[in-house]
Amino acid sequence: MKKVFYEKKGRKYVPVAEYDNQLMDSLPKGNHLVMCYPGGTSRRFNIDPNYAALIAAGRVAEDTISKKIMESTEIRRNSRMPKELTPGQLLAGDNLVKEFGDDARQLEWPSAREGAEAAVKAMQDEAVKLLENPTVKKAYDHFMLVCELTKENTYE
Repeated sequence: MKKVFYEKKGRKYVPVAEYDNQLMDSLPKGNHLVMCYPGGTSRRFNIDPNYAALIAAGRVAEDTISKKIMESTEIRRNSRMPKELTPGQLLAGDNLVKEFGDDARQLEWPSAREGAEAAVKAMQDEAVKLLENPTVKKAYDHFMLVCELTKENTYE
C-alpha cells in the first residue's frame, strides 16, 4: 500500500515523499543483513555470510539446539490412546525381542544432543576448510581482534 507524505508550505500541503511498504520490504536474491535498532534500521545487500560467527554461535547454542530438537521431535500419543501400555503393546514388545533376539533390547536411537553436536561439527569442519586459505585466515584473525577491541565489558 502506498502512502503519500505531505509537508505544509505556507497555507498549502505539498506532497514530499511516497512510501510503498511492499517495495521497501522486498529483497533481491542473495544474502542480506537487516538491523533494527532504536531510532532506525539499516540494510546491507549482497553480503558474504560470516561463517566463523555462525559456527561459533552454533557451538555456544548446542544445548539450546538439542533441547529444541528434543521438543520438536518428541513422540506424542494420540489423545485417543491410553497413557499406560496395554497388554497387547507389551506383547508386541516381547514379540520384537523374540524376532530380533536379545539384541533387540540393545536398539537405540541417537539423541537430539548427538544430532546437534554432529551439525555443529559439520559447521566447524567447513570453517577449517575455509581457514586453510591464508587470506581468509588473516581476515578472520583481524575480525576477531576487532571484536575483542570493541567488546563491551560489563562488570556485575
